[in-house]
Amino acid sequence: MVNKQKVWGLGFFAVFLWASAFPLTKVVQEQFTSNPLGFLRCSIAAILLLIIGKYKHIHKPKKEDIPWFFLSGGLGFTLYMITFNTGLQTLTSATSSIVVAITPILTAIVATKLYNETIRPLGWLSILMAFLGVLILLLWEGIFSINIGLIWTIFASLFFCGYNILSRRLSQKGYSSLEIVTYSMLCGAILLVFWSFEGIRQLANSDTTHILALVYLGAFPSAAAYLLWGKAMSLAERTSEVTNFMFITPLISTIMGFIILREIPNMGTFVGGAMIIISIVLFNLKGK
Repeated sequence: MVNKQKVWGLGFFAVFLWASAFPLTKVVQEQFTSNPLGFLRCSIAAILLLIIGKYKHIHKPKKEDIPWFFLSGGLGFTLYMITFNTGLQTLTSATSSIVVAITPILTAIVATKLYNETIRPLGWLSILMAFLGVLILLLWEGIFSINIGLIWTIFASLFFCGYNILSRRLSQKGYSSLEIVTYSMLCGAILLVFWSFEGIRQLANSDTTHILALVYLGAFPSAAAYLLWGKAMSLAERTSEVTNFMFITPLISTIMGFIILREIPNMGTFVGGAMIIISIVLFNLKGK
């Protein structure tokens, strides 16, 4: 039970930091475009993780596993950053976080096939309940307009699902959570290097407020959150124990959107958010 509580705590704090990325990305996008922003965010995170890794004396990846790290970094950071940033240009931070919240469903389904993980009927019911909570958040006012930002964000959730599965695979190969996120982030930054010159140019022309927000995105929602997430994934008995916490993201990001961007939440936020929280408690206590 103590180990489960640790997994839940790590998962929650990781998701809390990720939720802050939705409104703050919109703030940073006032001076940075999507792909250069992805490069800068990944680079800041990679540098910080490499410093931490040096202090923790992490092992170098085996040569035969380097392609796996490039695939992991390509999905979880390169492609995710590109699609996430692009989608957020035409969506509110709350709506974007709601769309990304379909990731746990995708991950749980894939994990049952690849890793023979089993989810009890009550677990599937709690996932359904959480997804209904997400729909309430989205459809409370009866407005759901399909736009290109929504399509980009759906792809972001698919890419993050792929990262979750590969992170689990790398953990089974003996890599620590710090090693997985550090080398994946570094590979993701390398794959984004094409936008490095533009990123540096935009950085030089930015004001202090946006630079600080950018550093925060690289240090906390990227480096710290992925590190906490990777640790939770390595300790969890089942992938779904961790990924189900992503259902909290819409509620937290909606609240942060109100505080930072003055986006006003409606009653659907509270109704849907309550359903999401209840479903997570039900899943983690009775669903496995």
